[in-house]
Amino acid sequence: MIVVSNTTPIISLATVRQITLLESLFGQVCIPREVERELKDNQYPGHDEIDQAWCDTKDVQGTLYVGFLCHDLDRGEAEAITLAKELHADTLILDERTGYKIAKQQGLHVIGTLTVLLMAKQHGFIPSIRPILDEMLLKGRWYSQSVYRSFLQQIGE
Repeated sequence: MIVVSNTTPIISLATVRQITLLESLFGQVCIPREVERELKDNQYPGHDEIDQAWCDTKDVQGTLYVGFLCHDLDRGEAEAITLAKELHADTLILDERTGYKIAKQQGLHVIGTLTVLLMAKQHGFIPSIRPILDEMLLKGRWYSQSVYRSFLQQIGE
């Protein structure tokens, strides 16, 4: 299984000490060079963890396509979508709404951090999502109240 991640899911999971879920669920996750740069240059949560064997940094080949996508997205999102296409990834983990929509339009299977948490619960890696989600919100991650309530209601929490 080939999985590519953007920056935000890594930050979100690392902030609440759940980044190991990526390895547990997917074995290995690929990130584009720009995502690595964003994490390391800004010392974001997860910047050290991406040096482990489960995370594979790759260079994107389609720089023209990245440039095209940068009209609507930041460079990390553009490279994540491009890398997912180049690798014929099974899954792209991306949270930002515009990038999510563009990736779906490109035929990619896209999930967000909430889906990663749901998968982790379904596989028995975490007992419940609400405490993790609440901690993410306390530490600066933003979800609207309607998304928060709807998601927790859908999963029975």
